[in-house]
Amino acid sequence: MKKRRFASVWDAIEAVPSEAASMKARAELMTAIRQTAEKWGLTQAAAAKKLGLTQPRMNDLLRGRINKFSLDALIDLASRAGLAVRLQVRRAA
Repeated sequence: MKKRRFASVWDAIEAVPSEAASMKARAELMTAIRQTAEKWGLTQAAAAKKLGLTQPRMNDLLRGRINKFSLDALIDLASRAGLAVRLQVRRAA
C-alpha cells in the first residue's frame, strides 16, 4: 500500500479540495473564538449572551461541533468576539 501525505487532516478527510479549504477556515475560526471566549472567564451562558447565542449553541461552539456552523456564521461570531478576520488567497501548491 502506498503512503500518502497530506498538508492537513482536512485534506485527508474531505474528498473535494474546496470542502477541505472550508473546513480548515471553519476550524481556525472556531479555535480563535473559543480561545477568546475562554479568556473572558465567563460562564457559558454569559459568553453566549455576549456573542448573541443561546447557551446550547455556545456549547456546540466550545465542543468543536464544526458541522453545526457555517463559515459566514463563524465570521459573524468572530466579529462579535472582537476579532478581526482577514482572508488570505494564494495559489495552491
